[in-house]
Formats: sequence, C-alpha cells, structure tokens
Amino acid sequence: MKNLILAIESSCDDSSIAIINKNTYECVFYRKISQENEHSKYGGVVPELAARLHTQALPKILDECKIYFDNLCAIAVTNEPGLSVSLIGGICMAKMLALSLDLPLIAVNHLKGHIFSLFLKEQIQTDMGILLVSGGHTMVLFVDQQGKMIELARTSDDSFGESFDKVAKMMGLGYPGGAVVEKLAKKASDVVLEFSIPLLHSKELNFSFSGLKNQVRLEILKEELTDYKKSHIAYAFQKSAILHIMHKLTKIFKKYHFKRFGIVGGASANLTLRNQVELLCKEYMCELLLAPLEYCSDNALMIARAACDAYERKDFVDISQELINPKVQNLQGLL
Repeated sequence: MKNLILAIESSCDDSSIAIINKNTYECVFYRKISQENEHSKYGGVVPELAARLHTQALPKILDECKIYFDNLCAIAVTNEPGLSVSLIGGICMAKMLALSLDLPLIAVNHLKGHIFSLFLKEQIQTDMGILLVSGGHTMVLFVDQQGKMIELARTSDDSFGESFDKVAKMMGLGYPGGAVVEKLAKKASDVVLEFSIPLLHSKELNFSFSGLKNQVRLEILKEELTDYKKSHIAYAFQKSAILHIMHKLTKIFKKYHFKRFGIVGGASANLTLRNQVELLCKEYMCELLLAPLEYCSDNALMIARAACDAYERKDFVDISQELINPKVQNLQGLL
C-alpha cells in the first residue's frame, strides 16, 4: 500500500532524509549526517562547503531508502528558509524523485516543520503559543484554533542560537556554540561577572541580542582569556540571554492566556532555558510541550510529519515551480 512519504531536509549544515507512514505517523526510516566537524574549524557554517557536503551525503542516505520506493505516495522537501546553496541540493533531489517515481511534491517551510516536531507521533494541536529559538530565528507565535499563525514577537538582530555561536567563536570554542557554551557555563564555580539584560525597561515584546554579544566582546578584550575567565563569561552570557527571553515571555504570558506552550528549534535543547520556561508555564497553569532533544535541530522527520498534513490537504507544488525561498521568515498564515 502506498502510504509512505519521503522527506528531505538540507536547509543548512545537516543532510537528512526520513520516511514516515502518513496514516500512523510511524517513522520507518530516519538518518541525518551532520557537518559540524567540517565547519567547526571555521567557527561557523561555510555555505559553499555545506553545499558540497550535501551533494556527497544526500545520495548516500537515499541509497538506503530504495527498498521503500514502491510504497511511497509523495516526496517532501524543505524549501524555505535557509542557505540557498544548501536548499538547492535537497530540492533538486526531491524534484528528481518526484519526476522519476511519478509522485506529488510537497514543499515545507522548515520553521513550520519545527512546530510539527512537537507532534511527531500524534495529531497536531492548535490554540497554543510557540517559542521558536534556533541558529537563525527567534520568535514567539500564537497558533489559533483554526491553525492560523500570528507572530507576537521576534528578534530585531541576532537570534538566540546565533548569539551563542558568536560568543563561542569569540572565545575560540568552536562550532556549534550552543552546547559548548552551556557546558562551559556549568564550570563557573562562583558568580564573578554580570551582564545587563537587553531591553529590560522597554515595553516592546521583540528581542535583541546584539548588545549582549557586544558586552561579551568588550569583556574578552579586558584581560587574558583564561579557562576560568571563559567559564564565567559563558555563565554570565547564558544567564543574561535566558533572562532576556524570560522577561519578554512573562510580558507575553500576561497578555495572552495560553492553554499550552511549546518550545522548538535547535536552541530549545538548552536545558536551562527549558527549565525556566517550565517554571513560567507552571505559574500560569499552562501545559508545556517539548520536542525530543534528538529532533530539536533541523531534521527530515519533522519535515515528513508536516508533509503528512499537507498531503491530506492536497497541498502539492508543480515540479517546474521555483521553490527556493531562502529568506522567508514570515509565518503569519495557516499552519
């Protein structure tokens, strides 16, 4: 029975393919090849290198999927937002598969995919708030009962995850920065350094991390950057960044009475952030939804899950259509 959807994700530096049963949401195949080691020496993602590595990794993963081809009913692929040179590798492969297997093609916004990471094995819920924190995006959304997404706040400059990467790069800690800064912060034996919380006295709901990042830069220039100093910078930075998130979320929770609230995106793997949001949800008697840690970052399983709902709506795209929209960040509209 043709009830499987194959999904491809290549929006940044991870090559991933997943196959899901559209009726039961069972994952029958999943694999992701990370490029972290290759980009670490440069302190961040190098687009041209990412594109080349995708062309090597995706065919290897696809070769493992051939046994499922006879049971596929659709092909799905991330088409926005992301690095254009990375997106094109996945899109070309998806179009080739759709054409050769005579299957419908589904284009998925990978930010919407992150929301579906909360519902990998079940029907999606609506009437909820979402904090999306990743290497490229930081925003708060409300999904109403009809599935319409309304943006409540976003960052005006760096994203939450991006600021961790840049702080890690300034201290020579490698890439990606989120996990390494979080781990280093735990080594701070006492509190000897404090950074101010961005926009603490501002009434606006939007986020900003560029000023905090600059505080880190100035602190690094003051004296020799020892391991002791690095751990305390990491601690002070993470504390201020999360307090900034929580300060704005508290304002949003007071204004909007969420029944449930989810945290998604690669940076949502930060356990300190998760714990703080959990406390906030308890205070406002709101159900907290969390994506599994292994599916917080970009992955094809969340794209496949989003494609299941798109398939039911017959939300297909023409194979000849230009699909790449690398800078699309506007999520206002239906989920």
